[in-house]
Amino acid sequence: MAFKKTATTKAAPVKGKSAAITTQETDQDLDRMEQDIRKLKIEYEQYFGGGKKKPPTDVEWRIEQIMKRYGDRGAEMNYSQRFRYSNLSQTFVKYKEIFHKRMRRREEGTVDRHYGAAARAIEAERRARLGKPGLPAEREPAFLAIRCNDPAQEPQKVEQIYKAFRQALEQSGQPTDQLSPKAFEQFLHGKVAQLRQQKGGQDVEVVVSLEGGKARLKARLMS
Repeated sequence: MAFKKTATTKAAPVKGKSAAITTQETDQDLDRMEQDIRKLKIEYEQYFGGGKKKPPTDVEWRIEQIMKRYGDRGAEMNYSQRFRYSNLSQTFVKYKEIFHKRMRRREEGTVDRHYGAAARAIEAERRARLGKPGLPAEREPAFLAIRCNDPAQEPQKVEQIYKAFRQALEQSGQPTDQLSPKAFEQFLHGKVAQLRQQKGGQDVEVVVSLEGGKARLKARLMS
């Protein structure tokens, strides 16, 4: 009895199935995402302060591409990567919401007042330029403006201020090798305590900014 030979066919590859991403690639993408989020914040503040003509949509697009790449790959990441990706994504979404809201208000000719000292500085700068055409801005937008009355009891705020000041130093090309978290905390504690003692215990706002291309750290009373 003769048997017919049947041809075997290979299974067609599943379309849209991307190759697995290595742990190293994931870490590199998360590093880029973190760097771009910091860059996004700086460039948006520069845009709102008049230092840039266009918002950093290219940086925003790069971050969104990474989020799309890892949006459904949670199972391929280890615990620390998932945790880091989640934190970075939440930070980006928060910044994007804030900055887009400010852009809408900018287009409408208003400024969101609850942004504190940074918004007041931007608004003052805008008015100065409108009043004196062609006069360059004297101040660059603040990196950070935050209430801090007792650095010893507010370690998270101290860390925020330290990171913002270090970032300002790096962007301005100033050295950071002598800057340590412990020494910075002691300096900040003394600066805030002295101001509160002189002014009767009023709330203090710490501002990190760039002025004339140099990083500046100021403590002042909140109005």
